[in-house]
Amino acid sequence: MPLFRIIAFFLISSISAVVAGPFSTVVIDAGHGGKDIGGNYGKVYEKHLALDTAKRVDYMLKRKGYRTRMTRTSDVFLSLQKRASIGNRYGNSIFVSIHYNYTYRRGAKGIETFYYSSRSKPLAQYVQSAVLRRTRAFDRKVKFARYYVIRNAQNPAILFEGGFLSNSSECRAVKKGSYRQKIAEGIVTGIEQYQAARRSGRAR
Repeated sequence: MPLFRIIAFFLISSISAVVAGPFSTVVIDAGHGGKDIGGNYGKVYEKHLALDTAKRVDYMLKRKGYRTRMTRTSDVFLSLQKRASIGNRYGNSIFVSIHYNYTYRRGAKGIETFYYSSRSKPLAQYVQSAVLRRTRAFDRKVKFARYYVIRNAQNPAILFEGGFLSNSSECRAVKKGSYRQKIAEGIVTGIEQYQAARRSGRAR
């Protein structure tokens, strides 16, 4: 076999192993923070709910033996560029950005998960399905989007929206720690299912 073909074979094999194998780090991004409060209903701020949920996810993943990295652990402002940069520091990782929704349409409700690259879609699907099973919330589906933090991610990345603060019933729900715990448990389950799919070769 010619030398260039041998080199090409080993390069392709190495790349395939990295793509198909399990990931080693979960980067957890609590949306907003500091001067950026996100959506709010009165004094219920998205930035606080997102951080609380992210910490719950971080705690449970660590208990299960996962290596994690949070983009923020306190009420501080981080630019979108900084968040994406933190995620991209880890070559074999996934990026999970956690948010809560808000819109002028008071009737809007439900949970949705966004992805940008096709290889991120399975992660979004596993997380969306697992959270819905835990919460029984309205399913707003998995959707393609161009949000900065997922569009500029070098690894599989999703942006999760856990309900609408502009919807009075959903706002009451997400204010409860028990409900946010269900959301966090769903996110963790989805991540575990995605990892299992990566190990078996069913997902990239």
